[in-house]
Amino acid sequence: MYVDSEVSHLRTVLLHRPGPELARLTPRNNDSLLFDAIPWVGRAQEEHDAFAAALRSRGVEVLYLGDLLAETLTVPEARAELTAGVLAARRLGDALRASVGGYLADQDPDRLAEVLVAGLAHEEIKPSTGGLVYEMMNDHDFVIDPLPNLLFTRDSSVWIRDRVAVTSLAMRARRRETTITHAIYRFHPRFAGSTLLFDPSMEHLEGGDVLVLAPEVLAIGVGERTTPAGAERLARRVIDAGLARTVLAVPIAQERATMHLDTICTMVDRDAVVMYPNMADTLVAWTVTAGTEGGLLVRAPRPFLEAAAEAMGIDRLRIIDTGLDPVTAEREQWDDGNNTLAIAPRLCVAYERNVETNAQLERAGIEVIRIAGSELGSGRGGPRCMSCPVTRDPLA
Repeated sequence: MYVDSEVSHLRTVLLHRPGPELARLTPRNNDSLLFDAIPWVGRAQEEHDAFAAALRSRGVEVLYLGDLLAETLTVPEARAELTAGVLAARRLGDALRASVGGYLADQDPDRLAEVLVAGLAHEEIKPSTGGLVYEMMNDHDFVIDPLPNLLFTRDSSVWIRDRVAVTSLAMRARRRETTITHAIYRFHPRFAGSTLLFDPSMEHLEGGDVLVLAPEVLAIGVGERTTPAGAERLARRVIDAGLARTVLAVPIAQERATMHLDTICTMVDRDAVVMYPNMADTLVAWTVTAGTEGGLLVRAPRPFLEAAAEAMGIDRLRIIDTGLDPVTAEREQWDDGNNTLAIAPRLCVAYERNVETNAQLERAGIEVIRIAGSELGSGRGGPRCMSCPVTRDPLA
């Protein structure tokens, strides 16, 4: 496991194939579960399968989070930890908690993994006694909430060189995702010996806000999901561990369309980003480096593109605009036109619907692998959001 850039050859990636948890979305709950529309589950699965196939066709090993979770649940300590995490919800009450605990104890690892991800509805459990809590629930209320956003594996963990940061998700609907990722990295044999750089008990930090611009250079978006304290914590950890010499803290608007830094820009070559042009000239960065006596040195904000180029040791960072005009740029930024996944330098995966942005990329010499995303995009995330790189070749 090793990642020291956004663009070097991708070898292994962690995905989550959407499943029954998407079928839990209704017009009553999609807002609270952070989806902008109700996805067609079968089509979303087809689109995701095509995404995974495109990666495999370029030699990328695809790991599925659901499979890793089921295998992790064969470890008694992991099973006990994940079950206890679900039962800790205070809204259950003592009687229903006991009944749910008994139900979970009876499930094999595959079924338990499904319940932890897809959730459990009131109508699916018939306890002998669920107490007042159970009796007062509606039939379609959730005893265990589903995790439809687990599709976006980028957010709950990020690899920085040979270490993994299991993040601290800001939105209540997503917080249990990191308990799953945390258990997988600690208990699954595939990740035996991995060193955790960050954990869910720390300040809010999400993987979509972390860009590994170059070896020893990180950019961290600070906005709706990642707090200044979360950015500072990760900066301190990577600098103290010798994993980075420069961290750029980049404030972004706290809006749905710009929830993470990777909704504004992603790297497509060693010296190139695809970027929402409306923000290219206004985005700034605080530069964080090692200070004296173990502290951090924070330099006043400068234009992001200028600070990034200097930290990366290049003359300038090339910009490829989203769209060709302000209206198209706004539309395609909303549809994750900036949220590309680089498989190698000058080779990326992007949603096919962003026609103008993809054409801009190709004019700049970037090969684009187009995938469908009409259903996958309903949770506001593109190919980068849906993928957590576990291993890339070191950037030469």
